[in-house]
Amino acid sequence: MNILLIGSGGREHAIARALHFSLSTDRLYSYPGNPGIFNYALGSNLNSLDSSLIINFCKMNEIDLVVIGPEQPLAEGIADKLRNKGINVFGPSQNAARLESSKGFAKDFMLRNGIPTSKFGKFTIDHQSDAHSFIDASALPIVLKADGLAAGKGVIIAEDYGTAHDATNSMFGGLFKEAGETIVIEEFLYGQEASILAISDGKDFVTLASSQDHKRVLDGDLGKNTGGMGAYAPAPLVTNDVFNKVSEKILKPTIEGMFTEGMPFVGCLYAGLMINEGEPNVVEFNVRFGDPETQVVLSVFDGDFAGLLYSAAIGNLDKSCIKNIANGFACCVILSSQGYPDSYEKGFEISGIEEAEKQGAIVYHSGTKLKDGKLLSDGGRVLGVTGQGSSLSLAISNAYDSVSKIHFENMYFRKDIGKKAIQ
Repeated sequence: MNILLIGSGGREHAIARALHFSLSTDRLYSYPGNPGIFNYALGSNLNSLDSSLIINFCKMNEIDLVVIGPEQPLAEGIADKLRNKGINVFGPSQNAARLESSKGFAKDFMLRNGIPTSKFGKFTIDHQSDAHSFIDASALPIVLKADGLAAGKGVIIAEDYGTAHDATNSMFGGLFKEAGETIVIEEFLYGQEASILAISDGKDFVTLASSQDHKRVLDGDLGKNTGGMGAYAPAPLVTNDVFNKVSEKILKPTIEGMFTEGMPFVGCLYAGLMINEGEPNVVEFNVRFGDPETQVVLSVFDGDFAGLLYSAAIGNLDKSCIKNIANGFACCVILSSQGYPDSYEKGFEISGIEEAEKQGAIVYHSGTKLKDGKLLSDGGRVLGVTGQGSSLSLAISNAYDSVSKIHFENMYFRKDIGKKAIQ
């Protein structure tokens, strides 16, 4: 089949690689793409995400499937516009995408459907005083979230009441722009975080390997939240018992609830979990593949990935497309620009990727560009160096051995990705 992949980050590079090696794929196109993605995909003549341009491209190039990577176009309803023109899309409708585009909607949905999550309150700027009262009545620490999309950075964990009140004022004052016009305040969940991705056709679902992301910028899970500094898969924390609980108590009622409420979920449902003493609670839902979780999950996936996504898109999930969700282990270390997630410089030449790949790593491009034949850093998260192995320890070792081969000015990375799983 012919496929168009929308997106330009490390997640899309991992998706492109998995689609490229699928038996079902004939031609793979990408927009906007990146230098790594174009090792596997053809470019396009698209110059924007205007749905009419994409529809014309699909018709001209006999596209059988459109795979949408990022959350923003899903939240804006691109999947609906393409489906209305008879194009098969892997990605949820605008209504279903509210599981990610509105934290408040997601929390209300979980409450209605008995899905385990933290206690919460939802407040608009018109009820700012109520938000402060809610904080005063809450136990510490307190979690504050912007309701809308904030590129993975719209969460503040307050260890004291003063910080919580200040964060509330900052959010309502425009810290996260429109995303913070409504905020969700919730209890802090203790335990360890993990993620499970589910591929759904709107009625049924299949799970991929579990993973664990590292959100904080500094070693030891300290510092500011980022889009993710590294990940590994599968996560030993997610035992068979936990996996079954997630499927039965979280994924199944979510897919069934969305169908019953008239917004069937077609695409990848990301369940961000907190697991404490073997019991999972939902921290957040995303409505697309996670980043950098996708880089490790798809590195251990064995099967016809394109066939799986196509079967979900047409409403007839084909689980036989999966041979093994976890063929070994993988660890991804994000190489970022010093200063991320705040201000940082870019435009520095990158060297050593070829040597890292000779070492056995898969180097996913997150924020790179080609200029005058040179590969340059072009984002906060620049590369995702992913090592594989028959054990998690070996995958971690291979990842860091490969990281040592790569260099660009102001390169920063965490030194402890996967350490907590080994301990």
